[in-house]
Amino acid sequence: MAATAAATSYFFGSCLNNPTTSNDGKIHAFLNFRTKKAPPPPKKKEVKVKTSGERLVWFPGAQPPEWLDGTMIGDRGFDPFGLAKPAEYLQFDLDSLDQNLAKNVAGDIIGTRIEAAEVKPTPFQPYTEVFGIQRFRECELIHGRWAMLGALGALAVEALTGVAWQDAGKVELVEGSSYLGLPLPFSLTTLIWIEVLLIGYIEFQRNAELDPEKRIYPGGRFFDPLGLANDPEEKSRLQLAEIKHGRLAMMVFLIFGIQAAVTGKGPISFIATFNK
Repeated sequence: MAATAAATSYFFGSCLNNPTTSNDGKIHAFLNFRTKKAPPPPKKKEVKVKTSGERLVWFPGAQPPEWLDGTMIGDRGFDPFGLAKPAEYLQFDLDSLDQNLAKNVAGDIIGTRIEAAEVKPTPFQPYTEVFGIQRFRECELIHGRWAMLGALGALAVEALTGVAWQDAGKVELVEGSSYLGLPLPFSLTTLIWIEVLLIGYIEFQRNAELDPEKRIYPGGRFFDPLGLANDPEEKSRLQLAEIKHGRLAMMVFLIFGIQAAVTGKGPISFIATFNK
């Protein structure tokens, strides 16, 4: 039994409540087939954790959860649903599964472990843990950067062409592909294929990077040609400014979307209606 117990891992699981601590879900894993003992979780580096009175939080007096220790850029202790909480797994022994026995006994719990949120060389699923704080940070940054580009583009296009961002696709379907009112020598189909191939290649290359820091802050001559992040203090300031602007841009574009759905107007034309 001990040898079998040491050879366990998880295959799939279901979420159950832990009555001894709180109502947070515990993942119970079943059907274990590994031949090696699961490695222990990596030791975390000791960091100085600021108390709730010493650090900035998303709401005055809010108590940040223990897994948001304030060491990450822009961490304000906001995780109301506990999505970034490290998942704890219960390991089960193998079931008997002996056809000669009158009753096959189910495997017992043999221990617990926490999945390490590390990056593995799998370009289409680089993170080992889906609900991991490092992956959440990467997604937040990417969405924030796209939102900043999208919000600026929505305002610029409407100001220069008079066409609201939500109607830009309709115009191109009728008049053909264009950029800022100028015709392009490509059909819409060609532009779609160019975008799919170009963005697909870029995303594949980005996911092939296994360094968590370089995945979100690649730097170098292509992504930091002016060397603005050479100074560590300036780099931290720029990273904080980026995450703040990204969060604001995501909220702005959410407002743009609601406004377009309700009024059918772009942000500039909507504001212009109040000045008449």
